Amino acid sequence: MLVYLNGAFVPKAEAHLPVDDRGFLFGDGVYEVTRAVDGRLFEVERHLERLRNGAAALALPLTDAMVAELPAIWERLLAANGLTAGEAMVYLQVTRGAAPRTHQFPPAGTPPTVFASASALLPPDAVRARGAAIITQPDIRWARCEIKSVNLLPNVLAKQAAAEAGAFEAVFVREDGTVTEGAQTSAFAIIDGTLRTHPLTPRILPSVTRAVVLELARELGIPTSEEAFDRAAMLAADEVFVASTTADVMPVVRVDGMAIGDGAPGPRTRALADAIAARIGRAQAPATAGA
Repeated sequence: MLVYLNGAFVPKAEAHLPVDDRGFLFGDGVYEVTRAVDGRLFEVERHLERLRNGAAALALPLTDAMVAELPAIWERLLAANGLTAGEAMVYLQVTRGAAPRTHQFPPAGTPPTVFASASALLPPDAVRARGAAIITQPDIRWARCEIKSVNLLPNVLAKQAAAEAGAFEAVFVREDGTVTEGAQTSAFAIIDGTLRTHPLTPRILPSVTRAVVLELARELGIPTSEEAFDRAAMLAADEVFVASTTADVMPVVRVDGMAIGDGAPGPRTRALADAIAARIGRAQAPATAGA
């Protein structure tokens, strides 16, 4: 596999970082994951804009010129790794660079570390067909979740809890019961016929897929509201789903062991799954239970 590291395309086995890289020492960096189908990057400008915003929020030395080069780098990685047919994803990580370990920023002029890779993607269509089970977890994350930081330990712990429970995802719930988002996804519920999701605040990531889902819902005539809901409302919802770059729209049929609706993917969720598949340019989502 060929990867990109600090201006060079090298075999993955030859890509090495110094031990004093601030991403390794502090998690001092941001990342992006972008979908590709048949070599075409999906919603690339939205991903780049979020990257710019995250880098600016952390004062990372990522210039506009560096950002402008990224699509060409990603496309070269897709081609070099034989990923121009079918589904793939590209990963990007930018850290504050390598410098002697101090909590404050390193000296001005320290170059950032820029790493990118590409890999094949196998969307979880079998799970989508039957609907997923999820669990809820306390939202113990920091208060700047709008930054796509590489600091992901709470997400890692939540995702491990989901894996141990045999669940697809863990969704975070704040002390007052408010559902924010999943460890790797945005969370949605259809309540009294309206598609609801947490508003854009520092409590959630400004997910690219979230924005696309809201656009598609409006095109389909599904009422939308960027209004938070709590765990009790989620359990009583008509339909629940989570969504992300790699999972698309994933119907949720059980939350913490309790059935949602009739326990099968709902019609509006199925319609949104088909719509996002068409927008991405992949095959239509597989027929789901109850279709």
